[in-house]
This record gives sequence, structure tokens and C-alpha cells, in this order.
Amino acid sequence: MGVWYFLILFVGLFLIFKGLFMKKQSLLIMKIGIVFLGLFCISFSLFMFSPGSAEIISDLLNWE
Repeated sequence: MGVWYFLILFVGLFLIFKGLFMKKQSLLIMKIGIVFLGLFCISFSLFMFSPGSAEIISDLLNWE
């Protein structure tokens, strides 16, 4: 499972760099959206790496 969390982490880093270094200024809303999506991916992967995160997710989704 850790491989998928690393993949999400690297996708988030890629999205942040892509959003920060976009050339066109007219797509400011798209640029901000890409950066926020990257931040969300990074924060989700870091949360899933923490101990006890699987139990929190299973409680939120009512899986037993």
C-alpha cells in the first residue's frame, strides 16, 4: 500500500511544480486549482503514511 501513497505524493509534487511554472498568465484560476490539487494529494499521502490512518478511514467509511 505504501507504493500507492508514494505515487500520490509524487503526483502532488508534479502538480505543484506544473502549476507554479505555467507560462500563461490568463489561466490563473486553472493554475490555482492545479496547485491546490497538488497540495491535497501531498497532504492525503502524508496523512495515509501516519500510523492509525487506516482505522480513521475505515471509521469514516463505516467499514468493519
